[in-house]
Amino acid sequence: MGSVSRTSQFASLSRVLKKHYKPVSPDAQRTVLEHMVFACCLEDASYDAAEEAFAALVHTFFDWNEVRVTTISELCEVLASLPDRPAAANRVKRVLQAVFEAVYSFDLEECRKKNLGPTATWLSGLDGTSRFVVSYVVQSALGGHAIPVDTGTLRVLALLGLITAKDFEAQAVPGLERAVSKSKGIEFGSMLHQLGAEFTKNPYAPGVRGILLQINPDIEDRLPKRRAARSAGAGESSGRSKKRRKPTSGKGGAGEPPRPAAPSKKKPADRREKAKDSSSAGRGSEKPPAAAEPKSTKKKSTSDALSKRKPR
Repeated sequence: MGSVSRTSQFASLSRVLKKHYKPVSPDAQRTVLEHMVFACCLEDASYDAAEEAFAALVHTFFDWNEVRVTTISELCEVLASLPDRPAAANRVKRVLQAVFEAVYSFDLEECRKKNLGPTATWLSGLDGTSRFVVSYVVQSALGGHAIPVDTGTLRVLALLGLITAKDFEAQAVPGLERAVSKSKGIEFGSMLHQLGAEFTKNPYAPGVRGILLQINPDIEDRLPKRRAARSAGAGESSGRSKKRRKPTSGKGGAGEPPRPAAPSKKKPADRREKAKDSSSAGRGSEKPPAAAEPKSTKKKSTSDALSKRKPR
């Protein structure tokens, strides 16, 4: 795919995406700030999960200021539908804090009236905003031509050979806005994001694998292979178990102390019989103690001696 122009590459990618996904249009009723918060939820997540998380924020809290002062752990509980709740909660909290410090309110509708270039630069300078969030706001709220790509989408494009490792590190896709026209930007961007979200959720899924091979059949060797890793791990564990089960002699191996013999397992009755026999044998071998001379015998012998004496 390296010799083909980038316009042809992305046109081919768009044709395959249309077979599997439907375009998703942004909600025109949302304010600029709401588009920004929704983008914080949408990054590296599916549209359904992001919509559920955004609705949970709106219905759980009184206003955006309450969301701003809420802890990350509490926001994670509300954003339960997202795959990476701590990251999304951190983005939402930081963006709301940055907006409040910049304009002392949560109203960004003035951005619609300003020039797009300076406004995009100002949004990029806010704490917590990523390239994906800024591009989504520019495309969905400000009517500019910017296709948002998150980390999952960049991984897909890198796997397909559409970006280099340097582009991945820079979180950018060179020539994307030139290859895809503005009229097709929302359609193409939403379908590409769905593929990236599915790849992030499960890069080993057969459906994702099939779509990627339709786009570029030459990447089969570069696709993640979970089964091969499992079989290798099973072989190692089997080898370890065989090593443990190897019979050992009384003499220890080199550098190992000899192992004590395993105690024999006998029934309690056998042990009692053996103890009884040993005690009986011990009593039989001992000499009986000498019998003490009875006192009556001593007294009798003395009286006999006195009776035999002759009178003087």
